[in-house]
Amino acid sequence: MGSTAGMLLWAWILLDLGVCSVSLPEITDRSFIDECVREHNRARSAVTPPASNMLTMTWDEDLARTARAWAERCVFKHSPDVSRVHPLLSSVGENIWAGYPPSDFAVTSAMKDWVNEKQHYGYESNSCNKVCGHYTQVVWANSHKVGCAAQLCLSGVTNTKFATKEGVIFVCNYAPMGNVNRRRPYDSLGAACSGCEGTCVDNLCNSNYVAGGTNYVAILIVRPLGVIFTFITAYAVRHFYPDVFCYE
Repeated sequence: MGSTAGMLLWAWILLDLGVCSVSLPEITDRSFIDECVREHNRARSAVTPPASNMLTMTWDEDLARTARAWAERCVFKHSPDVSRVHPLLSSVGENIWAGYPPSDFAVTSAMKDWVNEKQHYGYESNSCNKVCGHYTQVVWANSHKVGCAAQLCLSGVTNTKFATKEGVIFVCNYAPMGNVNRRRPYDSLGAACSGCEGTCVDNLCNSNYVAGGTNYVAILIVRPLGVIFTFITAYAVRHFYPDVFCYE
């Protein structure tokens, strides 16, 4: 009896001190990363009508850090400067989710709430009859980088119905950002992956190039090589044909 009373007293002390037994995954947790990427790609490969330009989603550490920095505030609203805090990317989108109790949190269930917004989105009319922006960001074809973070909020998540209770906020950042210029999230003309270069797996393009989009390979590799070649050519011409260049 005394032992039981002692355990109850200890449990009460831990609760009074705000100690929580729930452990949420870090942004470096491999299983957490894999689950975030997997659930995003599952939704992206299942869009109807099928997408001709849907890129495979991959993890980005910097986006995850940005998501964590905002999640740590425990406020259920979008970051006003998400595109300004990333060290490299100037176009960043954001989805947020909050839940209670913390023990119920799972990437799959949080993602399900976003993806279920599909029922409120009409592809042909490109319109929502309720909230559907989380879904369209998840399936935005050019948004091929994602980083997520889950934060335990011991004092609650501000702007929620459980603001005074322990809760969880889950944030995912995307690059390039989606939901821009009232465009459809993806193209449906042609077969799946027909608008991409590279291989096609589960209706997703395993390439960073999209026809009519941004060629990241060209930006990161081809363009710098072109600049170097230009300097070499200019030097060679100046060396062998000095009269070609005229100076005032």
